[in-house]
Amino acid sequence: MDDDQMRATIAGMLACGLETEVWPRAGTSEEVNAIVARLQVEAGDNLERKLVIAGFTDHTIEADGIEQPCETCMYYKVHARFCDLPELMLPVEPEWSCRLWRI
Repeated sequence: MDDDQMRATIAGMLACGLETEVWPRAGTSEEVNAIVARLQVEAGDNLERKLVIAGFTDHTIEADGIEQPCETCMYYKVHARFCDLPELMLPVEPEWSCRLWRI
């Protein structure tokens, strides 16, 4: 499956109401590390588990007065529309969001 197909699959899962762990957001290094550890242990290569644990949404989330779209995250590769966080490594849309968002 290429990135465009994977992106469409993810979009479909989110649009169909996949319930993800949007809150709490990972605001501290400790919280990020805890979520990353869960991704490593519980998700592996399972796409649905990755989306659930990372708290993906198909729209931008605002937390603490800051919009957190993928496109402004440090892990986002603009030209590839890709999340480069090693535990995720997923094609994403710029307006999507996850709770591992970092400046």
